[in-house]
Amino acid sequence: MTVKEISKLAVFQEKEIRRIIHDGEWWFAVVDVVEVLTESPTPRQYWGKVKKREFTDLQLSPFWVQLKLTAADGKKYATDCASTKGLFRIIQAIPSPKAEPFKQWLAQVGYERVQEIENPELAQERMKQLYEQKGYPKEWIDKRLRGIAVRQDLTDEWKNRGARNSLEFAILTNEIMQGAFDLKVDDHKTVKGLERENLRDHMTDMELILTMLAEATTTTLHRDRDTQGFGPLKKDAQDGGAVAGRTRKDIEQQTGKPVVSQDNFKEISAPRRRKITP
Repeated sequence: MTVKEISKLAVFQEKEIRRIIHDGEWWFAVVDVVEVLTESPTPRQYWGKVKKREFTDLQLSPFWVQLKLTAADGKKYATDCASTKGLFRIIQAIPSPKAEPFKQWLAQVGYERVQEIENPELAQERMKQLYEQKGYPKEWIDKRLRGIAVRQDLTDEWKNRGARNSLEFAILTNEIMQGAFDLKVDDHKTVKGLERENLRDHMTDMELILTMLAEATTTTLHRDRDTQGFGPLKKDAQDGGAVAGRTRKDIEQQTGKPVVSQDNFKEISAPRRRKITP
């Protein structure tokens, strides 16, 4: 079984539910679902009791798996997750007036995932809508979505050419960012006053453009050089970042001001929540 490295928040009646794509479908954090259905102040303990009473004691095979999801402290922890089918079984074990509307919501979310698999452009359109709900400018959104596509091309090359894990991905990313901005990712976040936030969601237009240039150049170098193995990939990342770095310095010379900015979108980064009703 494989887990695709993408996770998002879903929203049901103003409540956030963590989810992640696992084996091609959405898997949801069970404890978040339990909190929504029960409004319990201790949903983790509530789920533990349900799990023992309804499933362990009856010796039913577990239909949930532990996947790493980001918690409130920004760190990733192994979390009980269930697919849409599994959540329907859990809902049956939890008395709640929200059960029926939650089932309808869950069916819609699952259907949207099927649509996105058949037509990937829908996933991009929904992402665009999310940024619009948060208040980002349209021109910025267009660049951000293009940057996501460029990044995906690059990470696909890394997977196919010998980068083995998330740590190596992070090292390669830092090499690119160091070359482009003379800053590693964490240093760049510090400049912008960010903590757990996604750096790219707080970049200016010019920062996004230079990041795309650096990553697209690195992808081209991998393909042109037929690079294999972490060491050569790292050299390409350094070279790709340096191309964007030279461009940045030229821009700074022409404009007389630094490209790296303290500006961020923190004031508009909280989405205006809306209820999802089928």
